[in-house]
Amino acid sequence: MELAHSLLLNEEAYNQLGEVQRAEFIFDWLRYLEKLLLATSRSDVREKQKTLVEQLLSLLNSSPGPPTRKLLAKNLGILYSIGDTFSVYETIDKCNDLIRSKDDSPSYLPTKLAAVVCLGSLYKKLGRILVNTFTDTVGNILKAMKSAESQGRYEIMLSLQNILNGLGAAAIPCHRDVYKAAKSCLTDRSMAVRCAAAKCLLELQKEAIFMWSTDLDSVATLCFKSFEGSNYDVRISVSKLLGTVLAKAIISKHPGAAASRQSMRRVSLEEVLELLGTGFLRGSSGFLRASGDMLKGTSSVSRDVRVGVTQAYVVFVSTLGGTWLEKNFAAFLSHILSLVSQSHPKATQTQTDAVCGRRCVSFILRATIGGLLGEKAQIAAAKDICQAIWKLKKVMDAVMSDSNVETRLGSTDVTASQHMLVCALQELGNLTYSLGTTAAPLLQDSSSGILDSVISVIVHPSISVRLAAAWCLHCIAVALPSYLTPLLDRCLERLTVLKSSPEAVTGFSFAVAALLGAVKHCPLGIPHGKGKIIMTLAEDLLCSAAQNSRLSAQRTQAGWLLIAALMTLGPAVVSHHLARVLLLWKCVFPLSPKDLETEKSRGDSFTWQVTLEGRAGALCAVKSFVSHCGDLLTGEVIQRLLPPLPCAVDLLTQLSSVLKAYGSPLKTPSLVYRQRLYDLLILLPPETYEGNLCAILKELAADLTASDIQVAASAFLLPPLCHRDDLVILSPLLQETDHRFIEEQLLLGNGIACGSLEYDPYAIYEKDVLGDSVPKPLPPVLSVISSAVKLFGVVCAHVGEAQRLLILEQLLDSIKHTKGARQQVVQLHVVSSLSSFLKYLAGSKGNLGPEEMRRLAVALVMGALESPNPLLRCAAAEAWARLAQVVDDGAFTAALAQVSFDKLKSARDVVTRTGYSLALGSLHRYLGGISSSQHLNSCVGILYTLSQDSTSPDVQTWALHSLSLIIDSAGPLYHMHVEPTLSLIIMLLLNVPPTHAEVQQSLGRCLNALITTLGPELQGNSTSISTLRTSCLLGCAVMQDNPDCLVQAQAISCLQQLHMFAPRHVNLSSLVSCLCVNLCSPYLLLRRAVLACLRQLVQREAAEVSEHAVMLAKDSREELTLDANIREVGLEGALLTLLDKETDQKLCNDIKETLNHMLTSMAVDKLSFWLKLCKDVLAASADFTTVTCVDTMQEEEGDKGDDASVLTTRNDDKSYPFTNPRWATRVFAAECVCRIINQCENAHSAHFDIALAQEMKKRDSRNDFLVLHLADLIRMAFMAATDHSDQLRLSGLETLLVVIRRFAAIPEPEFPGHVILEQYQANVGAALRPAFASETPPDVTAKACQVCSAWIASGVVSDLNDLRRVHQLLVSSLTKIQAGKEALSHLYNESASTMEILAVLKAWAEVYIIAVERHKSHRQPLKTTTCSEESVRNGSYSSDGLLDLVHTDLGTLSRLWLAALQDFALLTLPSEFASQLPVEGGAFYTAETSENAKLHYYNSWALILHATALWLTSTGFVVADPDEGVSHLSRPVTPTSMCQGSSSGATVKSPEDVCTDRFHLILGISVEFLCSLRSDATMESITACLHALQALLDVPWPRSKIGSDQDLGIELLNVLHRVILTRESPSIQLASLEVVRQIICAAQEHVKEKRRSAEVDDGAAEKETLPEFGEGKDTGGLVPGKSLVFATLELCVCILVRQLPELNPKLTGSPGVKATKPQVLSEDGSRLVSAALVILSELPAVCSPEGSISILPTILYLTIGVLRETAVKLPGGQLSSTVAASLQALKGILSSPMARAEKSHTAWTDLLRSALTTVLDCWDPDGTHQELDEISLLTAITVFILSTSPEVTTIPCLQKRCIEKFKATLEIKDPVVQIKTYQLLLSIFQYPNPAVSYPYIYSLVSSIVEKLQEIDQRKPEDTTELQVFQEGIKVLEALVAIAEEQHRSQLVACLLPILISFLLDDNTLGSATSIMKSLHDFALQHLMQIGPQYSSVFKNVMASSPALKARLEAAIKGNQESVKVKIPTSKHTKNPGKNASIQLKTNFL
Repeated sequence: MELAHSLLLNEEAYNQLGEVQRAEFIFDWLRYLEKLLLATSRSDVREKQKTLVEQLLSLLNSSPGPPTRKLLAKNLGILYSIGDTFSVYETIDKCNDLIRSKDDSPSYLPTKLAAVVCLGSLYKKLGRILVNTFTDTVGNILKAMKSAESQGRYEIMLSLQNILNGLGAAAIPCHRDVYKAAKSCLTDRSMAVRCAAAKCLLELQKEAIFMWSTDLDSVATLCFKSFEGSNYDVRISVSKLLGTVLAKAIISKHPGAAASRQSMRRVSLEEVLELLGTGFLRGSSGFLRASGDMLKGTSSVSRDVRVGVTQAYVVFVSTLGGTWLEKNFAAFLSHILSLVSQSHPKATQTQTDAVCGRRCVSFILRATIGGLLGEKAQIAAAKDICQAIWKLKKVMDAVMSDSNVETRLGSTDVTASQHMLVCALQELGNLTYSLGTTAAPLLQDSSSGILDSVISVIVHPSISVRLAAAWCLHCIAVALPSYLTPLLDRCLERLTVLKSSPEAVTGFSFAVAALLGAVKHCPLGIPHGKGKIIMTLAEDLLCSAAQNSRLSAQRTQAGWLLIAALMTLGPAVVSHHLARVLLLWKCVFPLSPKDLETEKSRGDSFTWQVTLEGRAGALCAVKSFVSHCGDLLTGEVIQRLLPPLPCAVDLLTQLSSVLKAYGSPLKTPSLVYRQRLYDLLILLPPETYEGNLCAILKELAADLTASDIQVAASAFLLPPLCHRDDLVILSPLLQETDHRFIEEQLLLGNGIACGSLEYDPYAIYEKDVLGDSVPKPLPPVLSVISSAVKLFGVVCAHVGEAQRLLILEQLLDSIKHTKGARQQVVQLHVVSSLSSFLKYLAGSKGNLGPEEMRRLAVALVMGALESPNPLLRCAAAEAWARLAQVVDDGAFTAALAQVSFDKLKSARDVVTRTGYSLALGSLHRYLGGISSSQHLNSCVGILYTLSQDSTSPDVQTWALHSLSLIIDSAGPLYHMHVEPTLSLIIMLLLNVPPTHAEVQQSLGRCLNALITTLGPELQGNSTSISTLRTSCLLGCAVMQDNPDCLVQAQAISCLQQLHMFAPRHVNLSSLVSCLCVNLCSPYLLLRRAVLACLRQLVQREAAEVSEHAVMLAKDSREELTLDANIREVGLEGALLTLLDKETDQKLCNDIKETLNHMLTSMAVDKLSFWLKLCKDVLAASADFTTVTCVDTMQEEEGDKGDDASVLTTRNDDKSYPFTNPRWATRVFAAECVCRIINQCENAHSAHFDIALAQEMKKRDSRNDFLVLHLADLIRMAFMAATDHSDQLRLSGLETLLVVIRRFAAIPEPEFPGHVILEQYQANVGAALRPAFASETPPDVTAKACQVCSAWIASGVVSDLNDLRRVHQLLVSSLTKIQAGKEALSHLYNESASTMEILAVLKAWAEVYIIAVERHKSHRQPLKTTTCSEESVRNGSYSSDGLLDLVHTDLGTLSRLWLAALQDFALLTLPSEFASQLPVEGGAFYTAETSENAKLHYYNSWALILHATALWLTSTGFVVADPDEGVSHLSRPVTPTSMCQGSSSGATVKSPEDVCTDRFHLILGISVEFLCSLRSDATMESITACLHALQALLDVPWPRSKIGSDQDLGIELLNVLHRVILTRESPSIQLASLEVVRQIICAAQEHVKEKRRSAEVDDGAAEKETLPEFGEGKDTGGLVPGKSLVFATLELCVCILVRQLPELNPKLTGSPGVKATKPQVLSEDGSRLVSAALVILSELPAVCSPEGSISILPTILYLTIGVLRETAVKLPGGQLSSTVAASLQALKGILSSPMARAEKSHTAWTDLLRSALTTVLDCWDPDGTHQELDEISLLTAITVFILSTSPEVTTIPCLQKRCIEKFKATLEIKDPVVQIKTYQLLLSIFQYPNPAVSYPYIYSLVSSIVEKLQEIDQRKPEDTTELQVFQEGIKVLEALVAIAEEQHRSQLVACLLPILISFLLDDNTLGSATSIMKSLHDFALQHLMQIGPQYSSVFKNVMASSPALKARLEAAIKGNQESVKVKIPTSKHTKNPGKNASIQLKTNFL
């Protein structure tokens, strides 16, 4: 293929190829040429132009296929437009000659067609240049058309379209001729030609004025004719033409010349609508024919015309645009509604027609109002609709008030208005539904009275109107949940009052049922008590039904309808009424068959009607119960449901005889009864009705083959039984389109009604399958069949085999015995049932039965495979495969395949070929590659042949579809066939005529399957793979150029697959351009394909996709007719606009995901762009939001301003990218803002640091950071939070919360001490205030509370007066909730008020916790540092101030908090304690709604617990107010308030009991939560819970409780151990350890207290007799599970071993201490280890002496282990924090009183000596390679020496080793080590006990002195070395001080020469380094001190050594001055050393 890539055709390569490859080669060359020509310079093109033209023209004769001729023509056009145009006339002549040619052979056709296409392309490109030749050309083409076949007509029409496009107004002379030709083509028998003609006329009307003036009527009539017998594509094209022409007629401004002629009249809107109306009502027939039809009384318009006109209405209005619609809405509405009014009786003469007509009207209203108007305009439209409803209501009232009953009922006016009312009500409902809570102002506006108008028509005489009104109320309630309860109350009240009016009973029961159905869409629910009211009312209706025969039917229906609707509220509500429902169910059927017999003999037609109605209703109620309350279906309930079933089935079998007796009035009720029973049985498990299976089966068989069914409604029965993927080869109507709502009626065929609510009122409470539209149940005649088919599958699978055989034989016979149309109906039903049965068997892995069964099944299916109905063939193919799957026998499968082969080989008719080819594909789909490759070969062979049968496109389509299934299922087995298949596909793609789009769609599916089969291999580089890859890409290119949208969709999904497997080889820019062009395609499936592809692309390369889209938008001039404006707002903005318009759920999800991926990968880099997008979307609605609060004056002025601006700037609306986005889009934009903030968190830190951001922005202006957009973020959050839409308010508050949390801590660089958020406090306050208004829904208030507490807690505002604004909001809500659960609004479910109360309490808890924390943190620094006046004023005031703010409400709060906690404790009890719970519920929840309330408690209990614990701590557990115990009883919170006695209010608890209760409440909740942590438990809850425990144990009283109750302590420790094991978070583990430490402290306090009291008691007695306190008593044994110490040890070991696995002897493999390489732990790890060590060191104090002995080895092992594992050498001689902790712990252990207690003294001494040995063993034995830090180990030894009793360390062997270590360390060269060693020695030398210190002094002093004497040779070079000498001198000085008198002189004599040797004389002082000077000063100062102290010795030494004396004197004299100056500084230099030694001492020694 590379050879094809050249400017001129490589003829040499071309001639070597075979036929198929040549076509590929040419196509590839032409594709390449197109790109190349655009990129080549003019001169180069001109050079080769002659050859190129010749080559291109020669290709015309090589019969090019459709895609090739299109490309060829395009290239010719480009070539001439770039190069010279001399020879163009020759080319045109040549083409004309080719067209004129008389050769009619099929082989010559492609050449002719190619010539036609070339002419079109040349004129399109060159336009006016060719003006003088065009009349001949057009004449020639039109002449050729007369003899052309369909392909020719198709291409000629498209070519004419191009010619007209290129020539523009210059083509006027030929307009009439073209018009005439196109007219005939518009009603052509080929659908593709009709589409092409519509396109041609659409082009023509741009210039041909006559089309939308004089000939307007004939154009309209022509279009109506064109709709007859049309398909979906024709309807789309022609409706576009008709709509555009009519719109043009209205808006056109005629040119002046034409205006002078009188004939040009302006067409008024009325006339245009009248025209369309005629088409809608009369269709295409002219006046005369219509009148003839009317006389005959035959049915009126064919449905396809009506549907086409409907689409034309929509196009017409869309073309005129939203603003036009706003202005003319009233006229438009009245016209549209009049289409179904009585003034056109033909349109609604049968119910079927009426239903279809209403569908069309609804569609027009939905598409125009819903699609074109913004929310503001929609509200206005809703008011207009409401006015229309009032008008119709008045007409009806006038009729109804007519006294003459006869005229009243027979009056046509009632029926006249009914359809108009239905349409108006449904649209009003849909409108409100789509507006959501934005519709609030509409309903609050009393002038329009929407609710009144809807409720007033609920009693309309027509049932359809009553249902529509009920549905409208349902929509209003879903949109505005706050209206749900009031509406329900109002309807129930009317229902009770108007019980005696039949219309009111049914109307209001429908309304109540519809409203109950709305509850599941409203998360806030309705009050629980409503269930009881409804149940009582329903019972009342059922009981009173018999009292008045006029009302019995209505009351019966209403009663059961209410019960059935009540079931949708779910188990929580239904469980309370279940017993009554079951009782009613039992009573509705006779008890025994005998009673049924007597029933039959009594009664008349009317009583039977009522009875059947009642029983059907009961069945429906039970069905509703089974499907909505699955949880209640226990064995017991099922047992109670069963008894009436046999009787119900008995009645079913008797129905036919009842029908015979009482005639036709019972027909419908009996059908409904059947259907209800079948529906219920489908839901129940078959075991429950085992006894009746045979009877049911017989009835089903009778139903399916009944003789009176005339209609074959395959379209609703079969699709569920076919495979979803197979439906695509059938009618496009089965595919999803935007027009599905109206196209459905065409699918069902003319005689059948589409679904509508009046066919089954019980559907009103069910959720509709298709989202928001009205439920559309089918008529009972049809729905009973579909239920029967489903049930047949179940029942047949459960009866015996004999029974099964009989029934199948019977069904087969019934098909044979019928004829004609009836036979088709029966066959349809039977095959559907069989499919249903096989599907059920396959699903339940059942068994088909004996051989005979197989034979029957095969016969049935084969009959269907040869049926003329394509849907039936499709279902049969599915059944064929299911049969093989169920039988599951290789031989049988092979036989089935063989049958198919034989049939395909012999048959010649289309039906058989299509049916059996699909059967083969299905077999493969269910059984994989049918396990043998020879099958595969023969299948593929046959399908190849069939797919090339060009005489029948149907056969090709089905065969190719089947092939795609085989490719998919064969997988790797298919590899051998890939190449031939691919070349077949390419050949067909290049040759199939464009008029057969369905064949190309199947080809696309095959290509897709092939690409999937090849998969990642497509990345390979071998020649074979690259050839395959090129072919795939070529195939995609052909499909992309195809005019059919669904083929383009296939191309896109193939490219998507290719991009997934071989991304490098897909040209992204051309793919993206293709996607952008089709973003707004009118075909839903194409849009879906585009977005699915985009979604995949942006996951990998979002930035590239975005850039390509913008580039494309900038380059393109004509092709991109996007509504979405990519040029200005980028692809992202275009997608947002699309999201706003799109209604398809799947598409919207894809758009959102695409945008989310783009945001994730690009938001940080294109920050301003994204924020501007979101801001534009949110701001676009701001004008609408503020309308309500701006006064009228301003509004008017604003309008004037607008008008002026419109005049000055024409394209004003363009500058604003988003016009009126819907609330859902705005919510998405607000969510995007939150996502952007989250994305920035993971990016550069400058996003949250304003100083850094400003600096980086200065450096490079392209840098962009989030913090610079803070004002925008706040503004967006504010706009969203104050909107009408509740969902948007929630999103806005969430955004605000995120902003506060992320930006609270960022300081404001210009005002130190302030933060950047402070300037926005007014905005925050203003955004929050509306959420606390009384009418705000609880979920919004709850969210706002969260924001309030976050704002107060964030510390942004330090000034109390500013804080008060937000604080005041919380105070107001606190007052609101104080009254408990009773006081809150009754609009929603009780759990909603629980949510609000808890949100308020949680918010207060958060504020209180923060206040206490700040108070603490401000108290601590104030103790240690003296703050400046300023900071004291600001800081402490605000922190205490916040606490003061909370303090005023603390009394109330604490009471409510405790009540909430007690509720929570009750709710978390296991279910077996349910009986003990209070009957009336808790303080804040009611017993019935406890399940829903649980969730809200789970969300808020943790912070409330923490706050309560803090409050109890602050009161120190003293019950503050003396009457608190009593006073609670009078307060509303009481019922479960803490202080009430369980039995009666009279027993007042003592304060001690109250405290104990509270203590146990908090402890209990914490332990319950922590010991069974759910996986979804949040970190916040766990932390809060642990902090609460810490707070609790901060005060003595709870500590004494824990200390005295050992089991409690152990349990707590075990729970904490589990938390540590299951939660990795360091913060949680640290918090847990803190609680452990507090528990151990509590135990210590307890032991101390016991010891103290024992000593006080036994003061006189002997010490010996004292009992032992503490764990381990006298024996020292610790029992696991009973021992606090053991539990603590377990927990600490867990922490230590997790951080330092080497501590675990099992891991290291030996108990001995091995010196491994030490490690530094992470900061968190170090903290955890340190905390564990602190706890370990506290443990001995909790034990008795004996106990302490048993734990000591463990503790020492762990402590020294940590020291050993973490003693890393750090710079500057620091100790790592873990080492410091272990030394501190060691000190604590060694100085423990147990070491000295007589009982344990000896054991301790032994153990401590061992420990010291262990430490000594840590040194490397040979000392060469020391890993551990010597300083740490030496410090440890020093701790031992100084902290234990002398006998531990003074035994000679240990002492000797210790001294050696010190000696060795002194020799180390590292100055830091030396400094530390000196410091440690100093502390040892100063130890008071000579037995300890003297040996060290004797051994080490000499080496110290030697070291110091080296000073002359080794001058110190830096401060550390200087420090070494200073420390050394200090050691010697200390010795001098300790020494006895007689030795002191010797020591001083040693010391003085050393000191004097440090001095410098005059000369050297000047030149000395600063280090030497410091040393000099240090020495001099010390000499000055020693001199006076030991004067005698001093004098002696001076006398004995004159040199020293001289040096000293010189120094003193010479530096007198400098000393004065230096002394202060020398003090400073001395400081560091001194400090260090002090620090060390305080740390461990």
